[in-house]
Formats: sequence, structure tokens, C-alpha cells
Amino acid sequence: MNDVKLIEKNYYETLLDDHSDKEPIQFFGEAFLEESKNDIPELSEIRFAQGELYFQYKDFETAIFKWESVQGELEYWAKKNIADAYFELGLLPTAEEVYHSIDTTDLILKTEIWLQLFSLYIQLEKFDLASQKIKQTVVINPDYQNVTMLARAFFEKQQDWSSAIELAANEGARLESVEWFDILIDYVKNGHTVIKEPAYFAKGLNLLATLAPERFEELGASLWNSYFDTPKHMDWVMVINGVIESLDSNQDTWSELSSWYEQSYFSLINGEFLVKEIETIIPQVLKSWLKICDSSRVLAVSAAILSWEEIFPGSIEASTVYKAESYLLELDQPSFSIDTVIKLARDILIWASKQQLQPSQTLKWMLTSIMNPKQYQLLLLGTYESGKSTFVNSVLNQEVLPESQSSLVIVDHADEDVIDEISESQILQVEEVEEQPSFRYQCSYHVKLENDFLKRNELSIIHTPDLIGQDDDYEHLHLADGILFILNANNPITESEIEALTKIAEMKPNVPIHFLLNKMDSVYDEAEAGMLISDTAAKIRPYVGNAKIFAYSPHYDPHSQLRDLSHFLNDYFRKQDNTLGRTTNLLYYIRKMISYLINKRIDKENSLADSIRWNESMVSKVSGAVHQVSDLEIDKVRVMTRSYNNVKEAMRKDLLEHIPTLLKSTTEFIKEDSDFGNLYNELNEEMNRIVKTYLEDKALPQYYGFIQNWIEDCTNIFNEVQFSINEMADSFNELYGEEKLKLECDFKVLDDWRRDADRMTSGMYWENLNIFLRSTPTQLLLKSAGKLLGGLSQNKTKLYNKYKQLIESEDYVAVTELIANKFFQQFELFEKGLDRDVAIFFRNPLAILKQTVDETNQDTASMREELKVMRQNPEYYTDPLTFFEVRLRQNEWLNQKESKMRV
Repeated sequence: MNDVKLIEKNYYETLLDDHSDKEPIQFFGEAFLEESKNDIPELSEIRFAQGELYFQYKDFETAIFKWESVQGELEYWAKKNIADAYFELGLLPTAEEVYHSIDTTDLILKTEIWLQLFSLYIQLEKFDLASQKIKQTVVINPDYQNVTMLARAFFEKQQDWSSAIELAANEGARLESVEWFDILIDYVKNGHTVIKEPAYFAKGLNLLATLAPERFEELGASLWNSYFDTPKHMDWVMVINGVIESLDSNQDTWSELSSWYEQSYFSLINGEFLVKEIETIIPQVLKSWLKICDSSRVLAVSAAILSWEEIFPGSIEASTVYKAESYLLELDQPSFSIDTVIKLARDILIWASKQQLQPSQTLKWMLTSIMNPKQYQLLLLGTYESGKSTFVNSVLNQEVLPESQSSLVIVDHADEDVIDEISESQILQVEEVEEQPSFRYQCSYHVKLENDFLKRNELSIIHTPDLIGQDDDYEHLHLADGILFILNANNPITESEIEALTKIAEMKPNVPIHFLLNKMDSVYDEAEAGMLISDTAAKIRPYVGNAKIFAYSPHYDPHSQLRDLSHFLNDYFRKQDNTLGRTTNLLYYIRKMISYLINKRIDKENSLADSIRWNESMVSKVSGAVHQVSDLEIDKVRVMTRSYNNVKEAMRKDLLEHIPTLLKSTTEFIKEDSDFGNLYNELNEEMNRIVKTYLEDKALPQYYGFIQNWIEDCTNIFNEVQFSINEMADSFNELYGEEKLKLECDFKVLDDWRRDADRMTSGMYWENLNIFLRSTPTQLLLKSAGKLLGGLSQNKTKLYNKYKQLIESEDYVAVTELIANKFFQQFELFEKGLDRDVAIFFRNPLAILKQTVDETNQDTASMREELKVMRQNPEYYTDPLTFFEVRLRQNEWLNQKESKMRV
């Protein structure tokens, strides 16, 4: 059968034969009638053809009717066509059901059915089923016309990048098709492939390396770019290493892949990984990089190999090391950039910051100064007699440096005048550069000021300490782009200066050095000056053959002299390329910084251990102080309450002695002519009056005096306590080295006591007591007798005597106790609050001491944890420094190679 005719529903054309001149509908109608007349008619083929014609005329229902009766070899195609008709009628579920009912082994028919289902699912927006069906179609018949293009278009429209990537990769490998690999490369460049694991692309890369090497590099570089800053980066590196290793050793070099190898190598040793995480992968990275690298990076990878092997001996194959050594020895081509060294310096500083480590501020400052490409670093050397400071001040036209300056000072142009004093641990802004005494901590100065000479010449002047014949004289040579040696015209080129020149030539043979003959105003005439310059030049020639001499005096015309000095500096310093020398200087200070940080780690661990021990000691001491102050509080509560109680009891005793006497004195109130009928009431009133008057006029003032004396005694006690606590605080603060503890007691307690004393003794509320009107037998008898007999004169004398006798003989103990209790009621309430008040006095010192203990314990716990981590995982600190050392050695190798090439 003609599959194309069946697919296009033109099978009927094969039955027309020579009857193409007839109208097809009429022809097949007549043929159907004619065949029907046979005993066993074969009508399936005619019905199939009629169905196609009705389909063409969009009479889908009639077409379905015809196809439903088709049997034989056209039956499955008829069913497929029926489903197509339902599809056209919009009866999609019915169409789907019919499509699924067709069970055929005909590959083309099955392909057409699945493509129709694919289209049907798209219309139904069942995109998962559509994806599944097109994938099945591609699997069983990928070469079917446009099926892969159809799949690609669908996947891209649905943004199903995983399926699109798989289609491109599979077809590229199956067909060895560069075009499909180009599609895959496009997916990579658009960021769609990051969802795939790197290993997925290994097969395609291996194929493409031989099929189209330029496409291999493009795909590899694109994948590298997509994985570089992701967690899959290391996996990718391992995949590409495996691919490169499998390639023929005579393959072409790849510049872009070489560049990515370089980036990955440095990203892996930038301090974010531990040695154990990458020590197995780096040797393979370096080997593969060397295998495919282009000429512009061959020295870089060779230096990297030698550096890694130097730090990790035996980790790289001997043949690879030998090859790298050969390249470094044989190749003469520039491959070095100061930018890589600057990046290394910055990476170290960034890492130190993340580790919360304080790098040496002096080294950091020096590195920053060297990394400034615009400023030429002119370093001044000379003895005390050379007049370096005077020269600098005259050039700057202001007094910046003291006459005798023993510190390193760098002077730069800036829009605003600032002077920074720089030590190992800090940078402080100061008013002036000090002449640093020997007992002070070592510091340097960075002077930034607005200066036309510095700005015009893009110059940094580095003033060094005087040469005194010690090794320290030369520690700042690595800051210099060029050296200006200052000589004293009165005594040029002394033995010590010749020794210095010899030392400088050994240490910095490639740094330009020229001379300034200072104090030339002391020379009498031009002839003598010329001879002096010639003699000086002859003396220095054996040590610095090409050196030039500039005659200078701070007393010459400043305008013309500075102009000539500018020409001198530009002619003999600035015209030379200082990149190599500056790179060497950077590497020197980077090595010092790495060494500093290594020692800083040791110092930090020791410091933590010392701090923990010191904290523990301080906790013990402060805890002892807490107990000491608490005991002091208990003691003072006891002393003060006891003394107050003694005052109160003395006063009570006084009251118990005086009140009965006062009450008995009321006998004077009784007269023979008294109204005995009401005398008992009058006596009671009088007794209350006398007691109240006594308490207010004598007892309260007396008690006020007692309390004031007691408060004064307590004040003295509190002052002694505060003095003692202050001594304690001073001792602790001396240990802490700062005013950490300020243990102030609360003296407001005394003010509260004074106020309470005034309130309690300023007066009292007195409610009359039943002093005389108590129901004793004698009192009842006299009260009754007074009422009955008080009116008879002859009885008054007897009542008078009886009342006096009663008052004088009465026992007033009970009533006196009652009066005393009433009097002392508020004073006893005051007494009950004394322990609380004394506690308030001590509250602040105790709270501060306890808080100090808690804070110190917390600080100690934190330091113990930090020390534990440091000791358990030292590699988290040491490994990044090891990698910085590897990068440093690589740059030193390249710098050494560059130096040899320039000789």
C-alpha cells in the first residue's frame, strides 16, 4: 500500500486507474453497485475510498459511516480515519477513544496515530500527555518527517527545557549532527541547561571533540560559564577533566577552555574550600589545563603546577611537572599581569575580614599604597646629616616633618589635609607628625595634603628612618619604585653610605637609584660645586654606575629648583617601566601578610586560652567580691538594727520611768473644793494632757535627737562601706585595665531615713486613753462616793484624801506600757524596714558584680566554643592560607620568569 496516499487520505486515486476522467463520487457509486451484485462482494476498499472522498468534502458523518464497514488490511487505517473525522467534528474525547482502540504494529500508522493524539492533547490543554506522546513518537520513529522539529517546537513553547535539552543532546549524538549540537549550545548560553547534572553532557562532549573541535570548545565553554558560580561547579570540573583526559594527546589547544580552567583553578583555591575537599581534583585540573592550554597561558599553568607541587609534594605526576619545568625554562613570552597579584592581595584582605581577623594595619597600608598605579613611589634614603626632613619640607613648602624623624612617613597629594598615625592594630587621625621617642610603640604616618608638586608629578614621597648601619635600615626598600639617596654636600659618600649602597644593590638590583646632593648653599662657588658633583659621581660609580646627581639647597629659588627637580624625576625615574619592580614589592608584602596571619592564628589561639584562664580567675575574684559584699550587707543590717533597737529600748525605758511619775503628779490637780462628782473625768483628761504634752514636748524631740545620732552613725558606716567597695572596684578596674566597674551604693536611703525621722517626730496624733477611768473596785467606789457624797462639805476632805491616796498608790505599769506601745508604733514599723533599706543601699554594687560574673561566664563560654572549633578544625583557618601561599608561589615563579626575560 501507498503509505503517503493513506496518510493524505488520497488512497482512492489508486483505484481510479484509467477512469480519472470520471467524477470520483459517481465512479465509486457505480463500482459499489456493480460489486454488490456479486455473491460475495468485496466492498471494503470501495467504502474506504468513498470515506476519503466524503472526508475531503467535509461530510465527516458519511465518511465515518463508510469507514465503519471497512475490514481487512485497511481496517486500522479506516479506524484511524474515523478518529480523524471525530477530531474534525470537535468530538475530541470520542476521537481519543478511537485512537486508543487501534492496536497495530504498522510503524507508520502508529506514528500517525500518536501525532494525532499529540495534537488532540494540545487542543485539550493536556500538555503532560502531549509531551509524553511526542516523546514516544520520537523514540519509536525519530526519522519520521518533521517529528523531531515538531517536538523541539513544542518543548520550547512549553519551556520544557529538560525535554528540549534531552532531544537536542540525543539527536546530536544519534545523528552526529553539528546542527543539533548548535541548538544545544544555544540552550546552554540561554541558561536552560543548569537544571541538568554536568555528567549528562559527557557523552556529547566526547563525540563533539572529534566531530567538530571548535563546537566542542564552544559547548564546553558555555557549560563552564553556566556552572561556574553554582554548587555544581566542582562536578562540572570533574566531568570536563574526564573528557579532556580521554582525548588524543595531540589535539588542538583551546583558548577559551584554557581561560575557564584558569578561572576555575583560582576559584577552587580562593579560600572557600578545604584542602581535603579539592586536593584530589586540583592535580587533574592542572594536568588537563596544561594539556589543552593555549600559548598565552602555558607559563601560567606551568607556574601553577610547580607551585602546587612545591606545597603538596608528590601530588602531581612527574611527567606533568617535568613538562611544566620545561615550559618555564624554554618559553620566552609575556604571560604575567600585576592585576593577578593585586587580586591576590585583595582576596587575602577580604578573607581576613570574613574571619574577623585584624590584619596588620601597617602591612595593609603598605599594600594599598603599592597597589595605587597612579602614584610613583619615590623612597628617600640618607643618614641623619643628609637633611632628608628638611628637603621634604622645602619640596612641600610647609613644615610637615620634624627635624629628626625616626618613623616611616608617606606623603601623598589629596584634596583634604589629613594625617594618619598607623600602628599594627589601628589607624588614628592626628594633628601632626611626631618625632617618635624610642619608648613609644612603633608607628608610621600617612600624610595626605593638597600639594601642587606632588599632584603634578603624580608622586608619593616615602621618608624613611635615618640610615644607622643596621638591618632595619632597609626594611622599607620594597615600597620603592625608585630610590633617591640624599647626600650632604658637606660630607658626601661616607663609609656608612657606601655600605648602604652595597646592601641596596644586593637587595634591589633592578630599582633605579639616583642621588640628591643636599645643602649645596654651603659650597662657595660654581667651580667648587662642579668639582664636588664630579667627585661624588666618581665615588658612587662603582656601586651605581648609571646614577645621576641633582644639586639641591632649601635656600635656592624654590620655583626654578622644583621645576628642575620635576624634570630630573621624570627623566630618570618616571620614564622607566616600574611594573615588574612594583609586582616584586607586592609579592614581598603579600608574603609578609601571609606570615603575619599564620602567626596571628597562633596568637589568637594562645590569646583565647589566656583570656579563658584570665576570665576564670576574674569570675573567682568577682564571685568572692559578691560574697564579701553580701556578708558586709548582712553585718551592717545586724549592726544598724541592733543600734536602732538599743536607741528605742533606751527611750522606752525612759518613758516607763517618767510616765508613772507624771501621772502621780496629777494629785496637785485635786483640791478640797473639787467637784468630786465629775473629778474622775477631769483627772482622766488631765492625765492624758500631761502625757501628750510630755510626749510631744520632750519625748519626741529627745527621740529625734537619738535617731539623728543613729543616722549619723549609719552615715559613717555607709561611708566606710563605700570606701571599702571603691577600693574593691579600683582593684578590679586595675586588673581590667579600664573603668569597668563603678560600684556606687545608694545613699538615698539616708535621705529617706531623715525624712522619716522628721515625719515621725514632728508631732503625733493622740487619742485620749482611759487612764483613770478603769473599772477597778477602788475606782468604782470613789466614783460612786463622789456622786453621792460630793455635795456634802464634811465629806469632801475624805474624798480629797482618798483620791490623792488612790493616785499616789496606783500601779501605772499597764497603762504606761500601753502609752509606750502607742508611742513606738510608727518607730517599730520603721525598724521593720531597716533590713530592706540596707539591702537597697547594697543593691547596685551587688547587681553590677553579679552581672559581671554572668557576662564573664558567657564570654568565657563563647571563647571556649571558639577555641574548641579552632582546635578541632584548624584546617578552616590554615587551608585558605595554604592556598594563598600556592597562589603567591605561582606569581613568584612568573615574576622570576619575567625578570629573567627582561635581563
